[in-house]
Amino acid sequence: MSSSRVRALFCDLHSLPKGKYIPSQVADGGHVGFAKGAFAVSLDRDLLTIPGTGVYEGLPDMELILDKQRRKSWQENTEIALGDLKAKGNTFGLCARSSLKKTINEFKSMNLNPKIGIELEAYVFERDSENVWRPYDTPGAFVYGTGPTNDPKGLMSKIWETAENADLPVESINGEYDNGQFELTLCFADALKACDDIFLFRTMAKEIAFQNDLILTFLPKPIPDRGGSGLHVNFSFENKNKSNAIVDSGKLSTLGEKCISGLIHHHESLSALLASTVNSYSRLEPASMAGYWANWAEDHRLVTIRTSTSSPKSARIEHRTADGAANPYLAVNAILQAALLGIKNNYKLPKEEDLDGLENVRATRHVPSSFSKALEELEKDTSLISSIGKLLCDAYIVLKKDEVDRLANKSVDEIREYYLPFI
Repeated sequence: MSSSRVRALFCDLHSLPKGKYIPSQVADGGHVGFAKGAFAVSLDRDLLTIPGTGVYEGLPDMELILDKQRRKSWQENTEIALGDLKAKGNTFGLCARSSLKKTINEFKSMNLNPKIGIELEAYVFERDSENVWRPYDTPGAFVYGTGPTNDPKGLMSKIWETAENADLPVESINGEYDNGQFELTLCFADALKACDDIFLFRTMAKEIAFQNDLILTFLPKPIPDRGGSGLHVNFSFENKNKSNAIVDSGKLSTLGEKCISGLIHHHESLSALLASTVNSYSRLEPASMAGYWANWAEDHRLVTIRTSTSSPKSARIEHRTADGAANPYLAVNAILQAALLGIKNNYKLPKEEDLDGLENVRATRHVPSSFSKALEELEKDTSLISSIGKLLCDAYIVLKKDEVDRLANKSVDEIREYYLPFI
């Protein structure tokens, strides 16, 4: 590839795609500078005293060390460069991508290569006659719908075509449960590539929508009386024999059981990293297919952790709590680290959920009732914090507690309007 400019990008703790356009010859140098304070800004642009950002130290520099391989862009005459953040030659503690890489290497030292597949759900908004953003008008839409009745303006076709041209591997796109809601699924890949792909895909999809005078939002509950939107993380492990380590002799392996035990054990604290907005907790309710209960079962969409072991090749564990507002590197890392803690600590695996999950459920534990309470649970979970990275988690907690405070006593509509331009 050859282009006159490079778009250097990283994902911040709000999950925003921050970066710079730089000349290709500058990018060839392998790095580009930013202020650590990029991680210290609220969505409404207040500068906060976030740990690790050096706000009272002159907002010192960090560098994005660019990957050698460039990615195709959806913008003309442009390449994309992703990378890892460093400060004074050391890994920058707030870089979620670097933390994920560390986790991947932990699994690889066990001869396990994490494989990830991500399903996104999103709503589309359009302007009404008064120039106000309203839900996409799709009266003929239905679940698993395709074509013009589901998407009158053809946004999904434009996203699909653009993704293909940018080498972003789409597995499927279809209408979800509610009018104007869509499911967008990417192909399974090695963990880092899967997170890079979803980060770029989400950025691209929002930008394509905006260019067509629409908003594609991954906000988990943008319309109170309609269903929520999630980000389902599917994972498995390839062992040294190139086999799927999640299954053994046609059933869930001991490794798979230990992973689930870790996810169950850390269920409450995990929610703070997976459901990362005040709005998220409007989605996380009983009987919502949204990962509320601390439970698991084979091929059961009303539990949080759904296993699928019927095919040894495609066997996977699906975690259903996260939503599209989450930083994908941080969310996937948190799930993998909770699974790893289950492997290391031999937590007791609860019995498989055998009730309907709607009106009847055996699980008694569930996600906290608010983002504030979820952050409190995360603060108490020192083992999960330590495994992900203390500075990273400390910064995230301070940033998100500020967000909670900003939105205290705000109406549902005010909360949605706060997030809608960004998520």
